[in-house]
Amino acid sequence: MALETVKEGNVVTALAGTVQLPKMVRVRQKLDHTNIPRAEIPAKVRQELLDCGMAQRIHKGDSIAITCGSRGVANIALIIKAIVDFVKEQGGEPFVFPAMGSHGGATAEGQREILTGYGVTEEYLGCPIKATMEVDQLGQTPDGMPVFIDRYAHAADGIILCGRVKAHTAFRGPYESGILKMAVIGMGKQHGAQTVHRDGFKALGELLPVIGKVILDNAKVLGAVALVENAFDQTCIISGMLKEEIMEKEPPLLKRSKEFLGKIFFDNIDVLVVDRIGKDISGDGMDPNITGRFAVPHVKGEKNVQHIAVLDLTEETHGNCNGLGLADVTTKRLVDKIDVDCTYPNVVTSTVLCTPKIPLFTHSDKSCIQIALRTCNYIDRDHPRMVHIRDTMNLEQIEISEAMLAEAEASEHIEILSQPEDWKFNEEGNLW
Repeated sequence: MALETVKEGNVVTALAGTVQLPKMVRVRQKLDHTNIPRAEIPAKVRQELLDCGMAQRIHKGDSIAITCGSRGVANIALIIKAIVDFVKEQGGEPFVFPAMGSHGGATAEGQREILTGYGVTEEYLGCPIKATMEVDQLGQTPDGMPVFIDRYAHAADGIILCGRVKAHTAFRGPYESGILKMAVIGMGKQHGAQTVHRDGFKALGELLPVIGKVILDNAKVLGAVALVENAFDQTCIISGMLKEEIMEKEPPLLKRSKEFLGKIFFDNIDVLVVDRIGKDISGDGMDPNITGRFAVPHVKGEKNVQHIAVLDLTEETHGNCNGLGLADVTTKRLVDKIDVDCTYPNVVTSTVLCTPKIPLFTHSDKSCIQIALRTCNYIDRDHPRMVHIRDTMNLEQIEISEAMLAEAEASEHIEILSQPEDWKFNEEGNLW
């Protein structure tokens, strides 16, 4: 079909139409399933808080602020409720507050909506949720940087930090995503996060402990509940710690978390197809620690992926397309879901402006994937290396192209689940 006869809006589809996609093979990647059964989590939280001595820090009638973030932490409602119940058991009066920097469009209503989406509601918790973007200044770092904290938390008699410890997507250090970052950026709300990010991410690994010390020295932090997840978005470690133990105990948890991190056991990938991205999956929509595609130049990935095709956003991301700029091709379906008012405050605060950029987009999944493959350079076009994943939190069952089958058969980490099969597109050219 000549391009001049193509209807408006279908030119890219026509360009893609000549590309033959390879057959794909379903495989199982052998990842660590170690986890704490959901039914056992409340008792585990309570025991960790008892064992670390938290009960002695809470007095009858004390107002206790409990942090809750925006990252889609596994079992988060259950875990927060267990902390709430523990505080009540000691005679305290708990409340939960959003500790998520500039997320949720940098509004109290948006941050409360994120918590509701995770099932963190007043009805479920049995305590108030206090959401504000107002902050108080706690002090300043030795070089004069002001340090801020959520106003409700500042007024409380005590604060319990709760957060997931894992590798960050834009910096490296002994403290990355975790308890200290929750204290520094999460509790700092948009104003605090903006201050911390004013010079980008490069020095954040060095700044976190400096700013964190100001918070721990001046805020009424009692302690923390640190969480680690396995590659299947399951809680595998719960660790209670008092305030004075946080700086010592978090780095070993970060190291453990990196051992549990999901991975793709293949390199030199021509096209990586990702069904969906979202803030509930990763701060960058899709975890660069998995894809090898980082938004900042000072962090490099080991994985070699030439093109990434992203097909959709998760519902839980509420239109936040942060991380889309790390893709090379996407779909109009995804673009139509973007909420810039939800996305841009977080991006501006972080100072990393490439992450929400919209790449070339097509009218269907099929043409998106075809364009990603067509525009690869210096590849074996008769035997392309393609990997298809649901998202970067679901990596046990993935699909690989037929050209990678021999490599999969030789790997101790891979189990073959199917014969080579054609992609299953519907009449509109979409995968679902």
